[in-house]
Amino acid sequence: MIRLYTPADQEALLQILRLNTPTYFAPDEEADFILYLQERREDYFVVEREGQVVGAGGINYFDGYTWARLSWDLVHPAFQGKGIGRELALFRISKLKEKPGMQWLQVRTSQFVYPFYQKLSFELEKIEKDFWAQGIDLYQMKMKLNA
Repeated sequence: MIRLYTPADQEALLQILRLNTPTYFAPDEEADFILYLQERREDYFVVEREGQVVGAGGINYFDGYTWARLSWDLVHPAFQGKGIGRELALFRISKLKEKPGMQWLQVRTSQFVYPFYQKLSFELEKIEKDFWAQGIDLYQMKMKLNA
């Protein structure tokens, strides 16, 4: 089940973030994630399996809702490779395609996850070495949504 985030989900999501650190996230990103959840979150969705929070991902909007960015995608390591990330990404892409005027979508990820987004038809725009932390590069990707 995919549902909207509530503040009661924060601790479970912090645990998932910690389980994915340092493989996918730098330790100092936890403070950024808390700030995002408390002050910068726009649309954020949680994936549950049998009552357990197993993943989450958001959407942030820009330029009068003409483009958006996928934000803070997390999947519990025990559930990775089971289609949850794909389901969550396709759910958000579908929501964005329903919005009039929404033209394109961006995701900012790392060298560890960019092949996942490439399979979803995102195209690589730029790479910036050590952007997130030492050894974790920025892979900025884009997808055209509506003509």
